[in-house]
Amino acid sequence: MVGVMCAAGVQNFLKVRVVMERGKEDGRVLNLVRNTEVKDIHQFRLAFTRFMLNYEFGMEEVLTKINILKAEFSQLHDYSPIEHVTSRIKSPESIMKKVKARGFPISIDGIRDNIFDIAGIRIVCSFLKDAYVIANMLTEQPDVELLEVKDYIKNPKPNGYRSLHLIVEIPVFLSHGEERVRVELQIRTIAMDFWASLEHKIYYKFESDIPDYLKDQLYEAAQMVGELDVKMEGVSDAVKALHPDPDAEAGARIELSPSTTLEDLLKNLQ
Repeated sequence: MVGVMCAAGVQNFLKVRVVMERGKEDGRVLNLVRNTEVKDIHQFRLAFTRFMLNYEFGMEEVLTKINILKAEFSQLHDYSPIEHVTSRIKSPESIMKKVKARGFPISIDGIRDNIFDIAGIRIVCSFLKDAYVIANMLTEQPDVELLEVKDYIKNPKPNGYRSLHLIVEIPVFLSHGEERVRVELQIRTIAMDFWASLEHKIYYKFESDIPDYLKDQLYEAAQMVGELDVKMEGVSDAVKALHPDPDAEAGARIELSPSTTLEDLLKNLQ
């Protein structure tokens, strides 16, 4: 036997030994070994595997949307609001710890209805305005339903943390039908991401018991990050005022002259 048995497991094991010692291997051994608890755990594991796949697929759906927007801006505009993107799926251990710590039911429905950050995507942008532009572009798509917004940019956390958090729900189409999957989006600037990454490493190193003087320094750094973002956005706005976006009228109808030859057209397209 591997690990520590529960009390019921010990009792069942002893019963199996008694039956075998009496030479009555008539199926009762099999019934005792395959007790209800073991079967429930096995069925839960299979259901949980399918459940987690839904989040993998849901995350990929949202990543596809983000990558399409990023490619569009990179190819058709002189500036892209999306710098880089990362993603992750919570581990089963992390999910179960959260469920037990908060007293949620240990069931598929209990996890689905209470844990909203199983699939997470982080989008890093250059400027403050970009965070809201990206959020609007994604949430205005017809198959994306916005469930929750936590704006830690306008209302930072007490420790100085800044980011725009969204919970969205999208459809995933599987062989047996449609599944609705929730995905958490974190949208932040490069400066915010640098601060958050450093703060996470420090919390991990000190196992969340950070000395007060380091907390104070982190908070001061967060204030500086906020000021830097405002200043850099001002610089960006000044540059745009001097050099307007040449694609601003890209939607206007353009008609080439009838005298344009195929050779001229292909040469310019290349």
